[in-house]
This record gives sequence, structure tokens and C-alpha cells, in this order.
Amino acid sequence: MTTMNEMIEIQNASNMNSLPANKLITEWVEQALDEKHQEAEITLRIVDEEEGLALNKEWRKKETATNVLSFPVGEILEQAPNLLGDIVICAPIVEQEANQQGKIFDAHWAHLVIHGVLHLQGYDHESDEQADIMESKEIRILKKIGYANPYETK
Repeated sequence: MTTMNEMIEIQNASNMNSLPANKLITEWVEQALDEKHQEAEITLRIVDEEEGLALNKEWRKKETATNVLSFPVGEILEQAPNLLGDIVICAPIVEQEANQQGKIFDAHWAHLVIHGVLHLQGYDHESDEQADIMESKEIRILKKIGYANPYETK
């Protein structure tokens, strides 16, 4: 199932039934976009572990599926000047993490969608300084939409 909301395409390639509504996912993406990226074109693909593993193995040389992968375009393309990139979210991993960490399902999804969108915009967590900037932005966005700080432990 593919859903398009203006500039955000959601591709559901997962067999899971317990996914957030496309409308919610679109709202989370929109909340995470910086001022200069309000017209961004993003594809968000929801996958199962098999596809998540294959992508993580190919692009990050990791032998496990991960919760979210971001593929930023990195440069402005003449043919698609608003194209920001793609996000892949592995639904079973997100559900497993939410359960293991005692997090609200939608809150964890929102966090990972926002995390992916921030990566597309150039935010990273390779250094402590970069991580602090990215995490504070995530916390601010999540608070604005009514979710708790995902980095606080219970």
C-alpha cells in the first residue's frame, strides 16, 4: 500500500497490522522538517525484518535489521529540487523495542520517524556534540506533539 500526502510518500511493505496511521506518520514527518525543508519530498518505507536486514547489511555492513535507516539525497537535484531522501523503518524492530523499553507504541514510532527525518536534513550523532544537538531537537519536537523525552529512563 502506498499513500501520498503532497510531498510525503508512505510505502507499507510490512505484514504487520499494528502500524500507526499514515496521517500520524505524515504529521510526524512534517513536524520534523526545518523551515527550509517545508516543501521536501520524502519516501518513508515501512518494512519487515527480512528487507530491513538486507538493507542494513548492504548499506551499513551490519548483520542485523535496525529500527530506522535514512538515505539522504545530499545535494539538490535539478530534476527534483525538493527531494530530501528516503527513510526505511523496520516495523517488527520498532514494536520489539517499544515493548522491551516500556515505551508507548506511537511515541516510539514518532521518535524514530523524527530521527530519520532529521538525518535527511543533515543532523547526525557521530560525535557527542552532534548527538546533543540532534537529541535536543528530537526532544523538543516530541514534546511539541505531546510525547515524553525518549532518552529519559523510567
